[in-house]
Amino acid sequence: MTQRPADRAAPMQQTTQAADVPPPDAVAFIRFCHRRRQAGWPELYDEMCAVAARREFKGWGHDQLADHGLAFSLQEMPRLAGWVRAVLAAAEPEQRSGLHRGAGTPRPHPAASVA
Repeated sequence: MTQRPADRAAPMQQTTQAADVPPPDAVAFIRFCHRRRQAGWPELYDEMCAVAARREFKGWGHDQLADHGLAFSLQEMPRLAGWVRAVLAAAEPEQRSGLHRGAGTPRPHPAASVA
């Protein structure tokens, strides 16, 4: 029995997707959408589509985002999902350490404010 070509292509496709690094504009767009709706993939996809439809990121619609590497078609979905996961994973250590935007002043510990 022979193997189907798709069986051998799957590991190669996954490796290619993992090595695919999003362009800076795509990273900025994903972060913008995530700040608006604190969700992961696939829920964030809905927010991304809505932001693109309303041109809320730099005035860019679907066509302009596609010019910058962001496409919302089913064919591009695996790449977009990988980019979203990579961007959110990279942001996690920053958020935990308090280095994310808006963390200029440390919050007092709740036990310290009890008199």
